[in-house]
Amino acid sequence: MSDTPFGFGLPPEEPEDGDEGKKKDQESGGGQGPANPFGFGLPGAGGFGGPGADNPLAAMFGSLNPTDLGAAFQQLGQMLSYEGGPVNWDMAKQIARQTVAQGTPDGVKDASVGASERSAVQEAVRLADLWLDDATSLPSGAGTAVAWSRAEWVEATLPAWQELVDPVAERVGAAMGDVLPEEMQAMAGPLIGMMRSMGGAMFGTQIGQAVGVLAGEVVGSTDIGLPLGPSGKAALLPANVEAFGRDLSVAQDEVRLYLALREAAHQRLFTHVPWLRSHLFGAVDGYARGIKVDTAKLEDVVGQFDPQNPEQLQDALQQGMFQPEDTPEQKAALARLETALALVEGWVDAVVHAAAKPRLSSADALRETLRRRRATGGPAEQTFATLIGLELRPRRLRDASRLWASLTDARGVDGRDALWHHPDMLPTATDLDDPDGFVHREQMDFSELDKMLGEAAGKPDLRKKTDDEAAGEAENGGEAKGDGTE
Repeated sequence: MSDTPFGFGLPPEEPEDGDEGKKKDQESGGGQGPANPFGFGLPGAGGFGGPGADNPLAAMFGSLNPTDLGAAFQQLGQMLSYEGGPVNWDMAKQIARQTVAQGTPDGVKDASVGASERSAVQEAVRLADLWLDDATSLPSGAGTAVAWSRAEWVEATLPAWQELVDPVAERVGAAMGDVLPEEMQAMAGPLIGMMRSMGGAMFGTQIGQAVGVLAGEVVGSTDIGLPLGPSGKAALLPANVEAFGRDLSVAQDEVRLYLALREAAHQRLFTHVPWLRSHLFGAVDGYARGIKVDTAKLEDVVGQFDPQNPEQLQDALQQGMFQPEDTPEQKAALARLETALALVEGWVDAVVHAAAKPRLSSADALRETLRRRRATGGPAEQTFATLIGLELRPRRLRDASRLWASLTDARGVDGRDALWHHPDMLPTATDLDDPDGFVHREQMDFSELDKMLGEAAGKPDLRKKTDDEAAGEAENGGEAKGDGTE
């Protein structure tokens, strides 16, 4: 459980380079006004630990000129009048775009993608798909290949973040009305409504910061093992791809191609396993529904709530207002989610390695670099820990990759990929503890699996008949009829 479930700080806003950056800033609601006039998550004036922290509104407003003051009141009105879901996604988008605009910690700014970069990405994905044809039975899932800027990644992935985060935020929003006695809830209706609006703004601010920071790290649309972008669209971020390979002793073309292999492999899986997306997002939702809100802490917040100090709710979120329930059901939900994510990432790791190993001299080094990136707090681990309090277990990824590789050796590519036909066929968390046992255990009869799949698809049984079966059919004059006669 993360101690700071929404704890990314937002550095001071800086404009993007060039006219294109200014245009994007205007479209996202940015511009000349303050990046965050109420100091949510900001150091310094009105922020945590800075001068005026006891009354951030007064501190901030006192330092603003009349134009900025008007903008601040306008944003406050928008925040308090928000009547959408549990998260103010308009604010999340604005903060994410502003976080992207000020650049990464190493000073790299976001910029529009040039024609040469788009061409390089398209060629890398095209070649990656050709290589993957030999490593998996799943056909290409990338109808198009695109090169995104960080701002474009934010725009394209926000709908998926909304689906992932809303269940957790909903729990907090509902709890705000439950902490008061029933007879007081009607009297406190306006206050509760204001708190929910403020809570939605707090969630929106923190999620926007998290997504904005993540946009400076990810190299594609599937880095965290979930389909965040539009279906069938393989995407790479050239600026982040370059940053990823900067300190490696590997040619940039090889880095781009290896990352394109991973993106294209994810697209094959998500496109041709139609139940997988809902299975993954359902696992996140199931885990979120088991989260309980610390009502004692929330009661303190409600009892001492000061409309002039909106950072109270921010503090409560950062101090860990919600905890996973310690129940068998919640533990099972966590295991399902971790296993599902590990199986996706493990399959991609195994398939990409099989495709790259014979062709890229740097395949082993790039594979290990990506594994360590995940294990030491890469995009997946940090984002899940930040947004839903979930810590991924990196060892599960290695276990899953070994399981898929063992399945390939034992049953071939087709037999391995056949497990994706239905979620009930996939390995469990227990199977990841003993991959070799799963592959070789007696009850895993792949001939019966092939028969079942053939019947489900309305196809004949293509198994090779045993001598006893063939003799029995000959003796009876053929196979049994569907009407029960022989």
